[in-house]
Amino acid sequence: MRYHSPFDRPEPRLVPAGEHPLWDEALAAVNRDLAVTLPEQRPLCLFAVPWEEGEPDQVYVALANGEWHGNPLWAGPDTSAHALEAVAEAAQDTVSERLWQAWPVCAVHDLGMHLREESGRPSWWCAGTTDPKDPPHIRAAVGELETLQRPHRPNRKRRKNSARG
Repeated sequence: MRYHSPFDRPEPRLVPAGEHPLWDEALAAVNRDLAVTLPEQRPLCLFAVPWEEGEPDQVYVALANGEWHGNPLWAGPDTSAHALEAVAEAAQDTVSERLWQAWPVCAVHDLGMHLREESGRPSWWCAGTTDPKDPPHIRAAVGELETLQRPHRPNRKRRKNSARG
């Protein structure tokens, strides 16, 4: 039996692919969104920290360098949708706190988005603006940000060209 003093920190380990298949699948979807919105970032990964003897490791969503922020993923998601929701939320915590920026950001409003369920799927939701013509909206399901084009906004005011004065 292995004992740690209260001041010993257990060494985190990179979780190999296949150890948590539902989380692997969810992380792949979240990494698609990360690649589209922050292409300079390397893919997120799962790191595990040993817990008490006989208990499962605590698993975190981490940056490629092994840094994470927030709570561990809850053990044993029962569906792919639950796993996707948990991984997306953990990824958002890690990216926002470790990179000190909102993520993901709505391409229309330049606002940080939040998770919401839409049609049974975890989705990125934007609060919109205070203008009633520009209400809150679902931007995309998690993992599908790359399928969107920046929408045409016909009511947006145009800048005047200084040459036309």
